[in-house]
Amino acid sequence: MKKLIFAVFLIILSAPTFAGVKVIVHSSNDSSFDKGTIEKIFLGKKKSFSNGSKTLLLTLPESSSTTTDFNSVVLNRDSAQLKAYWSKLVFTGKGTPPEEITSEIEMVKIVSENPNTIGFVSSGTATDGVKVVGEF
Repeated sequence: MKKLIFAVFLIILSAPTFAGVKVIVHSSNDSSFDKGTIEKIFLGKKKSFSNGSKTLLLTLPESSSTTTDFNSVVLNRDSAQLKAYWSKLVFTGKGTPPEEITSEIEMVKIVSENPNTIGFVSSGTATDGVKVVGEF
């Protein structure tokens, strides 16, 4: 019994910690979103929202745990893979990487001011003034 309790304890401690991520857009954006659409947008495969307006991608710094979580859960890639992916797109002229925003508070502010933006923040971040289109 002690071994079983110890094993369960180890599994709990070794489980990855994931706080959750919210994908946000301007409150007026009436486009439809699902995980696949969000992934295509953030990989530059889809350059406009379903309502026809052009997308402006925003990201947080690579060192942010929110970015790490978003990349892993939504894009199924780590930072090195994404850096290589975007380098290839930029080199071939087929894409522009997301603009890096310094903080989650600034992310919400910029998205609330520009109808073409899409970004992400941690689940605990206040999202007043923006529309949450996905939680992962």
